[in-house]
Amino acid sequence: MEPDVDGAVLEQWARIVDEGPFSSLCWGERIAFGNPDSLTLLGAVAAWTNRVRLVTTVVVPQLHDPVMLAKGLATGDMLSGGRLTVGIGVGGRKEDYDAVGADMETQTMRGMAERVEIMKRVWAGDKVTESVLPVGPSPVQPGGPPLLVGTIGPKTVRSAATWAGGMAGTTLDLDVAAQNELFDVARAAWRDAGKPKPHLATSFWFAMGEGDEPRAQMHRHLRRYMNWIPAEFVDAMAPTTGWAGNEDDLRDVLRAFEAIGTDEIHLIPTSTDVDQLRRVADVAKDFA
Repeated sequence: MEPDVDGAVLEQWARIVDEGPFSSLCWGERIAFGNPDSLTLLGAVAAWTNRVRLVTTVVVPQLHDPVMLAKGLATGDMLSGGRLTVGIGVGGRKEDYDAVGADMETQTMRGMAERVEIMKRVWAGDKVTESVLPVGPSPVQPGGPPLLVGTIGPKTVRSAATWAGGMAGTTLDLDVAAQNELFDVARAAWRDAGKPKPHLATSFWFAMGEGDEPRAQMHRHLRRYMNWIPAEFVDAMAPTTGWAGNEDDLRDVLRAFEAIGTDEIHLIPTSTDVDQLRRVADVAKDFA
């Protein structure tokens, strides 16, 4: 989501992430913004990596034709050798819906679940029309890629227990206790649905460095990324949003989330500086 991203930068980051010790390589989706298209990027990172799981955090089904989205994701699963996990959510930006002529009335869990059902039918090889053959290719993973629900709301978590394998949440202020409360909602919902323990993931922005610069970097990123929110609101939240600091600070934060049973943390960069990625990799080795 940074302004100076190009193919060379993306490839460099992907290859370093794939070298380890990271467990996954994630990217998000926006339409009315300058970021790469999610499905096109999926094909690229599938070619640039060999080990790491590829996770969409998140793609919004209501912004796509569900059959074409299922076909694109199945293609990514095939190209990556079955390394794809699909994080999906309803999205939070009206401008993205408007940009593709999508109906805002579908910006609901029901609207998302209806599209998930179509996608699962495509992945199962069912004919969704009277075509000669079903829509392919078949995903490498039987039944299709694992699904994570991207949300910060208890109601959404509960409703997703029937079709998702876990959650890919986010935390703005790194409130570990609040995150654990939401994890407890997920644990209970999955248990009530008779399903195995959910995969519990969360995410937060990071800026690695010393002194005041990491927090300034975070502020610049938030000003640009959160452009649908009035600037004065972004300025007010910037001092406490995301994480900014050095390696020791990050270790402490990761240990706190580890202690509440977090399976995975998706760290969201606020710079294309590859040195920050390498510094985070050094910390992540302690948790591999």
